[in-house]
Amino acid sequence: MLETIKRCLARMSRPTGKFDAQRYFRGDHKLRFYNIGTQPMRAFARSVYEAKRGVWSVDDAMTLADELITDDYLEAKSVGIEIVARFHRSFRPSLLPRWKRWLTNNHSANWATTDSICGQLIGPLLVRHPELAERLRAWSKDRNMWVRRASIVGLIAIVRKGMALDLAYDIAQTLHKDEEDLIQKAVGWVLRECGKVDAKRLETYLLSNGSMIPRTTLRYAIERFPEAKRRRLLRLTVGAGFSRSRAAKRPSAAATG
Repeated sequence: MLETIKRCLARMSRPTGKFDAQRYFRGDHKLRFYNIGTQPMRAFARSVYEAKRGVWSVDDAMTLADELITDDYLEAKSVGIEIVARFHRSFRPSLLPRWKRWLTNNHSANWATTDSICGQLIGPLLVRHPELAERLRAWSKDRNMWVRRASIVGLIAIVRKGMALDLAYDIAQTLHKDEEDLIQKAVGWVLRECGKVDAKRLETYLLSNGSMIPRTTLRYAIERFPEAKRRRLLRLTVGAGFSRSRAAKRPSAAATG
């Protein structure tokens, strides 16, 4: 099955042309791309699932995904995640450490794969087993950037259901000092989701913690507020000072790709 999937993906490959997946990723990610596109990739993953539906269990899907996640091609990683996601009704707590290993071992060392793991796997698992969410608190202090990103992005599904807001704000506070741009954006994204549940609480949080919040995080967090309130929050918080002080220590964007 593994080699069949790889051959099929290779046949689906298309010239870069107007769509070049490479441009969406920065840095030395070592990814390769078939340039298939999201919808064709998902349709292919669905066809694999349908062929095994009623025969495979989530364990069979994970055996395949454990192989695909190590592949150099972004689309191969994505197909593995997509197939496992279709067994979401069978998700159990023991899967969480296996997904963390994907992150820790840098098999998801890009924002797209990491966020797919969070949105399609970790999120649905936490909705079924909200008691597991507390485990992500320790992830926020992990040495691996992708584990840290998952510590906050992995909460989106339950935050949208009005759960784990206290945890989300606690993890956000831990991550405000993180210098990685992809962490700062992720924190702002999740704070914005918290604001959809309780806008007043988000506003209070931003005003109370403005001195520690990077400007990148703040701008993401306030996107859904009315323009006048966005301007007020930007004026009353001083997160830009944090960002400027760290930016001076980091290499330029041109140097990092």
